[in-house]
Amino acid sequence: MDLGEGRFARASVELKVLPDTRRIRAYLRWSDGGKSPARYLGQVEHETRAANLAEGWKMAWEKGLLTEEPPAEGSWASSPSVRAVMRANRSKDTRPELRLRSLLHKQGLRYRVAARPLPTLRRTADLIFSGPKVAVFVDGCFWHGCPDHLRESHKNAEFWRSKIEGNRIRDAETDRLLREAGWTVVRIWEHEDADAAAARVIGAVRGSPVSHPESG
Repeated sequence: MDLGEGRFARASVELKVLPDTRRIRAYLRWSDGGKSPARYLGQVEHETRAANLAEGWKMAWEKGLLTEEPPAEGSWASSPSVRAVMRANRSKDTRPELRLRSLLHKQGLRYRVAARPLPTLRRTADLIFSGPKVAVFVDGCFWHGCPDHLRESHKNAEFWRSKIEGNRIRDAETDRLLREAGWTVVRIWEHEDADAAAARVIGAVRGSPVSHPESG
C-alpha cells in the first residue's frame, strides 16, 4: 500500500472473531516505522477462512487502500490482489480444521496435527490417529477441485486447471499408498457440516464403517 512521500508497505488482511456474537470482522494491517496500524474493512460472513480473506482483500481494493505493483517476472498470478489472496490462504489451521479438531477433542479423541502418517512418504495429513492408523484430510474446495463448489478462474485458466488436476491426482495417489500401508483415509470437504464430518472421523477411529457422503 502507498504510505505517501514515496514510501510503500506490504499489507495483510487480518480476521477477528467477536467473542459475543461470533461475527467476523476484516482489517487491513501494515507495518510503518515499527508500528502496526490497522484499518477496519468490514464484516465477512463466508463459511471458510480462505473465502473471508478473499472478501477482505476485495474490500481493501474497493476502498482504494491498496496500490498495484508489477507482477514478478514469470509470476502465475494475474494481478497483485490474486497473489495476495493466494499467499494469505493457509495450508493448515483453517477454520474448518479448527472446528473439526474442537469437536473431536470434546469426544475424548487425541491426535497429531499436520503430521506424516508414513515417515518415508512426504505427504502430510491434517490429523493422524497413530493407534488405529487413521489419516484425516480436510480439503479446500478450490485447491482440491470440489465438484460442487469449484469455480474455475477465467484468468490463467489453463494453469489453474492443470494445478487442480495435479492436486487431484496427488490426493488419489496418497490415498492409495496409505491404504496399501494399512491406513484408513478420511477426506472431508471444507464445506461439509462439521458435526457430520466429526462423526465420520470418530467412526473410523473407533472401528465403525466410514461412509463417504455425496459432495454438496
